[in-house]
Amino acid sequence: MSGQYAQWTTVDSGKSRIEIEKTLVRYGAAAFAYGWQDGAAMIGFSLHERQIKFILPMPDRNSRDFTRTPTGLQRTARAAAEAYEQAVRQRWRALNLVVKAKLEAVASGIVTFEEEFYAHMVLPGGQTVYQATINAVERAKETGDLRPLLQIES
Repeated sequence: MSGQYAQWTTVDSGKSRIEIEKTLVRYGAAAFAYGWQDGAAMIGFSLHERQIKFILPMPDRNSRDFTRTPTGLQRTARAAAEAYEQAVRQRWRALNLVVKAKLEAVASGIVTFEEEFYAHMVLPGGQTVYQATINAVERAKETGDLRPLLQIES
């Protein structure tokens, strides 16, 4: 976990979720949802007549990162649980930062809402744009069918 934003945070995950919700309300969100399932959490919201969904992968509770110390010694069950909770708190703080930064970039006119949230927009079938398009992007990368980076015209 070295070098990660908020790696030593003491802010509870629930407080981070509430902060995200309050931030969304402040920027005009019309709806907010939160849930979790199978090692991931999700937040969703409606803003600018779009539905947005972020999937927050949770760490594997049984990972050596939590069951062992950095020197390889076995952690107690309590120490392993605390290490896991620390990683969860860090992820929620990072998501909080991401959401705030994206909304402020839009509000400041640096990017449009669509540019900043495109990958997380929910399509009619429930998938995000990212989920619906990643396979095509990967195929283009594998086949080398990509345009030069500095090509200005399409």
